[in-house]
Amino acid sequence: MQTAVTRAGLLGAALTRPIDVAWLAAFRAVFGSLLAISMLRFVLYGWVERFFIAPRFHFKYWGFAWVEPLPGRWMQWLFVGLAVLAFAVAIGCAFRLSALLFAVGLSYVQLIDVTTYLNHYYLAALLAWLLALTPASRIWSIDAWLRSKRHKAQPAAQVPAGVLYLFRCQIALVYTFAGLAKLQSDWLVHAQPLRIWLGQNTHLPLVGPSFTASWVPLALSWAGFLFDATIACWLLLPRTRPFAYIVLIVFHLLTRVLFPIGMFPAIMIAAALVFFSPSWPRSLSRAWPRSYGRQPSELPIAPPASAVPESAAALGVATRARLPIALGIGYCIIQLALPLRHLYYGGNVLWHEQGMRFSWRVMVRAKGGDTTFIVRDPSRGHTFHISPRTYLTDTQESEMSSQPDLILQLAHHIQKDLSQRGLSSHAANVYVDSRVSLNGRRSRPLVDPTVDLAKVHDGLAPASWVLPAPEQSPPHTRPVL
Repeated sequence: MQTAVTRAGLLGAALTRPIDVAWLAAFRAVFGSLLAISMLRFVLYGWVERFFIAPRFHFKYWGFAWVEPLPGRWMQWLFVGLAVLAFAVAIGCAFRLSALLFAVGLSYVQLIDVTTYLNHYYLAALLAWLLALTPASRIWSIDAWLRSKRHKAQPAAQVPAGVLYLFRCQIALVYTFAGLAKLQSDWLVHAQPLRIWLGQNTHLPLVGPSFTASWVPLALSWAGFLFDATIACWLLLPRTRPFAYIVLIVFHLLTRVLFPIGMFPAIMIAAALVFFSPSWPRSLSRAWPRSYGRQPSELPIAPPASAVPESAAALGVATRARLPIALGIGYCIIQLALPLRHLYYGGNVLWHEQGMRFSWRVMVRAKGGDTTFIVRDPSRGHTFHISPRTYLTDTQESEMSSQPDLILQLAHHIQKDLSQRGLSSHAANVYVDSRVSLNGRRSRPLVDPTVDLAKVHDGLAPASWVLPAPEQSPPHTRPVL
């Protein structure tokens, strides 16, 4: 028992050991700048109108049906406000407040409609919350400059080592689970869906013609798998870290050229900086004439790890930090468990989608479908064939047609809408004819057409009304619908 207590104390001392805060200040500046640009892109490219204002119906996350978009043009102003908040985070202006409001606002935006879910914005929201809970404005910020102007004592330019480990753990999990998601035959044997996507880029100069060779998609599939599965390990090793980061930059730039994945490459390139030494930005800061009123050399930073004794004082600090340590460990456990929840459901998660979101399955499926809803009202003898376009935008329909839980949501909405308009009774039955192609396979029914979806309720239990995934191997062609 005493040994276990001692080990726990040493672990706590290691996590609370002070390190240079420079890495966190640099991350704050880069992350805030990227997210400010991202929020402005939503406004300038008309995405706020397309995704949040134009739709008459919004798909909800389970447990968040109460989240609704702001009325009218207030959504436009929300994104402008988020851009301002992200810029305030970048420069460290009223950091505690601006970072918290940005994290809340970014999370709210993502909860409005499931069809807008993207892995990199989910990651951005997680990083925004983590950043909001840190003292990232202690140096190189407007807040630090104002403190110096008021002649107040500057806080030590230190942060507990556990904060750095938490950020590293988050980014490592993203890459590792993205690699594990590719450990399956579609990706490694049949090079799908990469073969489909590369076939749509043969027009690119220099590299485009090579995509027609059968071995190129397979080679790139294996390269993508090996990169995602191992890059975190190479970044953690000091000797390989610089080379790994160069490979990371090249990899993400190539994916940006080949695929329309928005800000994801930039966010990942910036996020991977957390694997470098905590003091890496100081070589850049020394080139500045002053660091917001104070020379970098004047900032009190922590001694190197080898110089920090494992003393009773260190153990005492660790004891006082038990709650933050417990919360950090709990967060890591949740982030580890979420991508593994698909094991509870069994089957092919790319098909039934239960456990798909929040699992870092990046670019592992090409899925398209065609869906028609059939409403039968026995009491009135009426039958309606309804196209999803009656209720959805093109983007929403594309996402809904291949995701069973969204099909279920729309089925309930259709029954409710027809009942409110007096076109059917509350007891009307809603069936669906849904055919989906996965990674180039011939399309087949996704949802059991004999099940009345109006009587099915969404939840965490396995969806027995979703038909089994196709067993045949994907062909080396585009999907057939």
